[in-house]
Amino acid sequence: MTTHVPRTCLRAPLLLLGLLAAGSPAHLTAQTSAREGLLNGAPDPTGVAVKNDAGETVYYVAATGQGVQLLRSTDLARWEPAGRVFHAPVPEWAARAVPGTQGIWAPDLSYHDGLFYLYYSVSTFGSQHSVIGLAVNKSLEPGHPDNKWEDRGQVISSDAAETDFNAIDPALLVDQQGKWWLFWGSHWAGLKAVEVDPSTGKPKDGAEVLAVAARPDTRSHAIEAPFVIFHDGYYYQFVSWDSCCDGAKSTYKVMVGRSKQPTGPYADADGKPMLEGGGTLVLENSERWRGPGHNGVITTDQGQWMVHHTYDVENLDAQRILQVRPLTWTKEGWPRVGEPVAAP
Repeated sequence: MTTHVPRTCLRAPLLLLGLLAAGSPAHLTAQTSAREGLLNGAPDPTGVAVKNDAGETVYYVAATGQGVQLLRSTDLARWEPAGRVFHAPVPEWAARAVPGTQGIWAPDLSYHDGLFYLYYSVSTFGSQHSVIGLAVNKSLEPGHPDNKWEDRGQVISSDAAETDFNAIDPALLVDQQGKWWLFWGSHWAGLKAVEVDPSTGKPKDGAEVLAVAARPDTRSHAIEAPFVIFHDGYYYQFVSWDSCCDGAKSTYKVMVGRSKQPTGPYADADGKPMLEGGGTLVLENSERWRGPGHNGVITTDQGQWMVHHTYDVENLDAQRILQVRPLTWTKEGWPRVGEPVAAP
């Protein structure tokens, strides 16, 4: 039996939170370009904490890649592969829906009512022709007889002729009243949300698509990767701004706003609405870590942690790697992240 520790919330080597072996040479170029390495490493991570049959807390992370890569840890510092969701790089239905795709992007992993929910997106770089799908499972433990993924297929689609959004970067929220909401979006008209039927994991019949964040005040409209959690009376929407995938030149960063309601209106610490480009900085570039972003939050009785990807300028060939940071809250009620859990 697996119990849930609450979430208020491809080809990759064994991950050490992006930390390379001591003595590795520093360099600012990689043999594989950032665009060529989009599916490598552990990009776009989200995770959960569960109790296994022995009563131990086990952490699982899902990340972008061929078939969706799963990682497992018992201490948030050492991670090992825990299989893949799909045997093929992309499910057949999604490959037909999005010709030219090579892998699955931005999975969202959560646990509710005895099932793991894995929302995932399929697209091609720079395109608005995209789909979001859903797969479910009773267990993630390698070798467990209940570890069998069921693909429920398409949840949301987008196309330039029909929508003003891009159907990638999904994230599920179950609010304080027990309602289910799916958030998603990247660039274009910004981020969206829709109420979900818990029995299917798909939008309710007739549910309205709601706008929750955008950057109309920028030429690029570069906002994506919504992730919403509840804390002390507010819903906090984490988002990522700017350039995700340019190696050491990446400008990705994590921003946040909050609202009393799960669907907004969200505003930053200065009161600027997120629909008008508002956002309070949570995490940005440092000398070594570049392009940190596309985060999830893991919540346990022992605390909260942000999982996100970043480039390590001393090991750019690793591409976007997994990093975990403790997440705490200021007295004013805004999230703050610390240094990475593991250090060289």
